[in-house]
Amino acid sequence: MRKGITYPHREGTCSRQAHADFPQQAIYEREAGRSGFFGPASHFHHQHPPTNWREWQGDFKPRAFNLNHIEASQQVSPWHVLPVLHNQQCKIRVWKLNQSMPSLARNADGDELLFIHQGSAELYCDYGHLSVVMGDYVLIPRSTNWRLEPNEAMFILMIECTDSGFGLPEKGIVGQHAVFDPAVLDVPKIDDAFKAQYSESTTQVSVKRHDQINTITYPFNPLDAIGWHGDLSVVRLNWRDIRPLMSHRYHLPPSAHTTFVGDGFVVCTFVPRPMESDPGALKVPFYHNNDDYDEVLFYHEGDFFSRDNIEAGMMTFHPAGLTHGPHPKAFANGQKQTKKHTDEVAVMIDTRHALTFSPAAQSVELPDYVYSWRESED
Repeated sequence: MRKGITYPHREGTCSRQAHADFPQQAIYEREAGRSGFFGPASHFHHQHPPTNWREWQGDFKPRAFNLNHIEASQQVSPWHVLPVLHNQQCKIRVWKLNQSMPSLARNADGDELLFIHQGSAELYCDYGHLSVVMGDYVLIPRSTNWRLEPNEAMFILMIECTDSGFGLPEKGIVGQHAVFDPAVLDVPKIDDAFKAQYSESTTQVSVKRHDQINTITYPFNPLDAIGWHGDLSVVRLNWRDIRPLMSHRYHLPPSAHTTFVGDGFVVCTFVPRPMESDPGALKVPFYHNNDDYDEVLFYHEGDFFSRDNIEAGMMTFHPAGLTHGPHPKAFANGQKQTKKHTDEVAVMIDTRHALTFSPAAQSVELPDYVYSWRESED
């Protein structure tokens, strides 16, 4: 891996420490960084908010989508749902399902990560039966046969790791049990519910390969395993089992909240935590240019402390190379230390290569989002 050139230097009036104890005449810090918070970085101290632009021309801009209103996602097969955002390594779909899948699904293009935003269901797969509920991540390895039987209407965020697989992040000096202990991961069971679905009835499997759908018909239900052993399986993780890294004196970067890693992108989870208590520490996400990664945020529940007028089920998209950060009200509240805890839950996807957004996403876009950082002139 190419190593960045590093030469720490101080120029003009600046703080001794990133994200803390800013100069009195410049309370706005902006980080310009490489390699998704892991590479070289510099921290600027500005006299004005770096997102307080007056006008914006061109399509290369921050965007927000209200996925509650997306219509094209009402399908019984996940492969009939078009991506909202995608590149060659990652596809992000929104799937709304209110009835049992009539056939099995199999993704031969890559691993699939489901985040259950709303609803609950019974999942049946090659490995057995698993009940899934709101707030669950469900990681489905490539080429696994599976289907869902909803107990109620479902809203699912789907993240495909195309031509690769998901893994867990390296946790370094904090150890393997930090953030979440792998022991909390649940796997399917070959239980009575799974055995009850054994069948000699004709069953179809809808297989996606190179984004083309192939149908395989069996004279029986291929979910007929009587047992298995190994270290590859569907696994479930609920966000409530995540115990976030924290510092009372320093606002940790988003990378500290990494949950899953794929080739060319990461999936992070923001969950409730205490706010920084040190008087000089930044209390909200810092303004930053993530100059190598596109950033996507899906808002699951709670009070999204860095954003104004954002509700659950919405998604924001900040392309690499643009400055973004907290909205004015959120920044002001952070200065006043009005909150002691965050109560938001959100899923972030950072991709190394540029994402393309679909016509379905454009149909639910909030066109004025690019101006949502503009401060009032009153």
